[in-house]
Parts: sequence; C-alpha cells; structure tokens
Amino acid sequence: MTTTSHAAERGTAAHTTAAGELRNVNKWYGVHHVLTDVSVRVARGEIVALIGRSGSGKSTVLRVLAGLSTDHTGDRAVAGAPALAFQEPRLFPWRDVRTNVVYGLTRARLTRAEAVARADRALADVGLSDRAAAWPLTLSGGQAQRVSLARALVAEPTLLLLDEPFGALDALTRLSMRTLLLDLWREHGFGVLLVTHDVDEAVALADRVVVLEDGAVVHTLDIPDPRRAPGEGYTDRYRAELLDKLGVQI
Repeated sequence: MTTTSHAAERGTAAHTTAAGELRNVNKWYGVHHVLTDVSVRVARGEIVALIGRSGSGKSTVLRVLAGLSTDHTGDRAVAGAPALAFQEPRLFPWRDVRTNVVYGLTRARLTRAEAVARADRALADVGLSDRAAAWPLTLSGGQAQRVSLARALVAEPTLLLLDEPFGALDALTRLSMRTLLLDLWREHGFGVLLVTHDVDEAVALADRVVVLEDGAVVHTLDIPDPRRAPGEGYTDRYRAELLDKLGVQI
C-alpha cells in the first residue's frame, strides 16, 4: 500500500492507521452471493478508488463500510462515524443550505450555536458562505453537490465515502469538484473511498485503485506517484491496465 506520496503533499508523516477496513466480507441478497471475500483498506490520509461494471457490488461495499448494511459475514472496522456523499445531493428542499449542513451534526453533542458555527465553517471550505440562507432548489448542480460535501465533512470524519459523487455533473463542474475534494483532503487528512465508473477519475485522484467484478476483488493497482499532472504517458499506462482488467479493449 502506498501511503507516502499524499503525506508529502501536505508535508506530514505518512499515515498508516486505518480509517476504514473490510476483511473477508461476504454478503447475500437472498440466494444471490453479492460480495465474496472482499477485503478493502483505506488508511487515514489515503484515497482509494473502487471501480467496476454496473452490478459488480461497488455500492454494496460502500454500504457495508458505512454501516448501512449489517447482514454480512467478515470483519468491518471504522474509525469513528464515516461520512457519505452520493451522486444525488439528497438535500432537504424545505430546509435552507445552512440547516441542511447542520443535519450532518445530528450525532454530535453540540449546542445550536456551535452547530451553526461548524456548518458555516464547512460552507466556507466549499466556497458557499454566501449561499447559507438559500433554498436547495435555487442552487446549480455543482453548488448542490458542494453543499452535500459540506454536510458530509461538517462532523470532521476520519473516513469519507463517496458514491459516484460527480457522475451527474457536466465536465467542467466535475473537474472543479475534483479539485475541491483534493483541497479539502489535503487540509483535513481524512481517508477517502471513492466509488466511480470513471477510470480516468480513479487514476487522477487515487493512491490505489481496486477493481471489483461479480462481487469479488480481481485486481489492485497501487499508483506510486499519485495525482501527478497528466503527460508523458503517465496516466495512459494505468488507464490501459485498469481497462484491461475491466475487460474493455482499446
């Protein structure tokens, strides 16, 4: 596992403590075996991408790690309460932006004033301080996803779980959100499990890419020098390897 490069980006020592881990997890839906001996580890300060075809079990892995699905065998270990953000922002339309973010603190024992102050800091982190009183339906897609990210991060989690968070955004907004995610990750040092269909996104963001097929891990790619600028065939080599493991001929 590679844990040094992202630490160097922030000028800190490498993180080796797990933010979240599954070991030999099996899960069934009725008679359908949807996860088979899946082991995935995300260290603090590490970004791991999980890719695979539709129906390969990616979102199920995320749900088990999040604690949303408990009827499985095998071991799950998570540092604290993980935070989640999905492809759809899932904001409450009857609550303003600030109150939507405060909702991410429902497990925290804070006064109302403390929760609002924490929410305002999270909104500042994602560049939406001026939209705190806005209603969700007045936001653009990118702004709504920023609010969703602020709500996930307001509780200062050790592990952030992202399920296709940028998939519904246009290309330019998607690139902007990737940059925002990396800025927040460098600042706060949480571990990230990114579920994505996008091989290029996985290579651009992750320290390690895990390929899932029919509910089983079939390949793991460590990227020794992650998040480098594209060029000189750097991303092409990893992209080709992952596409081959996904059965895509190029």
